[in-house]
Amino acid sequence: MPIRHCIVHLIDKKPDGSPSVLHLRDTELAESQAIENLLADLNDSYNAKQGKAWGFFHEESGAYPFSGWLKDYLDGGRDFTAFSRAAVEHLQKLMDESNLSVGGHVLFAHYQQGMTEYLAIALLHHSEGVAVSESLEVTPAKHLDLAQLHLAARINLSEWKNNKQSKQYVSFIKGKNGKKVSDYFRDFIGCQEGVDAPSETRTLLKAFSDFVESEDLPEEKAREKTDALVDYATTQARLGEPITLEELSGLIDEERPRAFYEHIRNKDYGLSPEIPPDKRTLNQFRRFTGRAEGLSISFEAHLLGSKVEYDEERDLLIIRQVPTQLKDQLKRRKD
Repeated sequence: MPIRHCIVHLIDKKPDGSPSVLHLRDTELAESQAIENLLADLNDSYNAKQGKAWGFFHEESGAYPFSGWLKDYLDGGRDFTAFSRAAVEHLQKLMDESNLSVGGHVLFAHYQQGMTEYLAIALLHHSEGVAVSESLEVTPAKHLDLAQLHLAARINLSEWKNNKQSKQYVSFIKGKNGKKVSDYFRDFIGCQEGVDAPSETRTLLKAFSDFVESEDLPEEKAREKTDALVDYATTQARLGEPITLEELSGLIDEERPRAFYEHIRNKDYGLSPEIPPDKRTLNQFRRFTGRAEGLSISFEAHLLGSKVEYDEERDLLIIRQVPTQLKDQLKRRKD
């Protein structure tokens, strides 16, 4: 993961509502294994977050100046340090106005993965711990707590520059339970939501279920295709990468690699060629299961609507084509 530029500033803000104090770094961080490890761990933590949103920049304005500064940096009008200093000063201003957040170290990192360039921005906090010194003394120690990553964003710079129609080149962590803590950070980036990842993922899974049903596949084949889809989508989510419909179509059916892709296009599900995966929706897709009072039911999710039907009003589960082994047991019981 080549790191082109990286810098950290500090916004010292107490939770008592007093104005923050900004400590600016004058130069970029030099390349080191520690920085590479930090960015790798940050990416892992960020990719694992389920409460993310995808979107695109507001038009540059006085309220949303960030994209203008970023473009100026990428065009060579200012260096990375100057860009980061302007950005963090704006973040400090919004943080003080919101009075909803404590400060922390603000990391800016411009890096590359494969052929794609990214800019990561994260507000980092420390946790108190202990360490054993060289003299075998137990001493207090601080460490960056990336598991508690609440304010962060990642911008796909390559997509922003090369795909003007994209509405998902910015991702950011959303606040949970209706909290507005992350709103000022979203406004700092100047981002508006453009893609609803859970909705897009649900639409993709609906398209897949329709495809499997239209193909009238044996259950084993349907399960293989389900596993291929979920494995691929889960991997993309773990890597922080979008689901590419053409690539997914090839994995689902190697003999007819465009069959699923053409099914999506012909039925007009309204899906973009690339969609951000939602891990929670994917986790719910493989199987439906339930157990209560001696009754245990489990079935592949793609069977719902075809071999299995749920009547919510009457609270009934209707199973068609009962498995042979179960059918034989029921017949013997009746006899």
